[in-house]
Amino acid sequence: MTALLEVEDLHVEFRTRDGVARVLNGVGYHVDAGETLAVLGESGSGKSVTAQTVMGILDTPPAYVMRGAVRFHGEDLLSATAERRREVRGEGIAMIFQDALSALNPVFTVGFQIEEQLRLRRGMSRSEARKRAVELLDLVRIPHARQRVREYPHQFSGGMRQRAMIAMSLALDPEVLIADEPTTALDVTVQAQIMDLLAEIQRERHMGLVLITHDLGVVAEVADRIVVMYAGRIVEQADAVSLFRSPGHPYTEALMKSLPRLDAKGTTLDTIKGLPPSLLRIPPGCPFHPRCPRAEAVCSVDVPPQERLGFGRTSACHFAEEVLNG
Repeated sequence: MTALLEVEDLHVEFRTRDGVARVLNGVGYHVDAGETLAVLGESGSGKSVTAQTVMGILDTPPAYVMRGAVRFHGEDLLSATAERRREVRGEGIAMIFQDALSALNPVFTVGFQIEEQLRLRRGMSRSEARKRAVELLDLVRIPHARQRVREYPHQFSGGMRQRAMIAMSLALDPEVLIADEPTTALDVTVQAQIMDLLAEIQRERHMGLVLITHDLGVVAEVADRIVVMYAGRIVEQADAVSLFRSPGHPYTEALMKSLPRLDAKGTTLDTIKGLPPSLLRIPPGCPFHPRCPRAEAVCSVDVPPQERLGFGRTSACHFAEEVLNG
């Protein structure tokens, strides 16, 4: 069966004054209808750039897609016309951006920003679009929606702005929703509410959901499958249960060990030594080898292939089987 959304062998570079940054290096994953795919990794690993490439919103220059494919229902969007990509954007694939305050236009009301796409893309009258905007704000549980639809982004709290962003992304009934760090800068209670809301809407609409995050706790609650990224590469893919039970890559293993544990009170929290590499100067071989406690000579020379570990699992590690088996 054809996946709802498929990213294949995606290579993206940023050409800067300091040199060429190889931001994505062969990234590939897929998401099916009704499935939640979580994309994990430290800042700078390429999670958001992959999403922006899928949406077709990378600025060129400095970003250039060197090769790869982004398929929606089997259609390659990278080779499609600009007009066709605009048709898919919003109606086929929509995105919730990381910072709702920056993503929302401060000089227009929240209602206007939802209504505009309904009038332009669905041909609704102003009154029809206003009615639908109120319904969408109700859907994402913003109180007094009839009143708040006339308010500006600065009049909303952080959690309410994020809900308004979700309402905007759902306006055209997309089949795939990409949520880029949707709970950033929100307190824990509001984070839980936002994630519960996304999960409920996904179930009702049977959408594919791509959740970009660095929060392993959120991932454990909602993800069906997980992709782990490092230095513009995918280092591991697995279903959520298998990955949390037994990581198959040293980087994933290190991320798991860095989680605080309720049964380890008073102990020192594990950390990953060093920093992610500069994408202008990615180390030869495995990019994680300078920080990897399991690294051997081969790791600094040969790029590890994606080794299949069974049941749809892969790991880009020379010693994947050893890591998996502890």
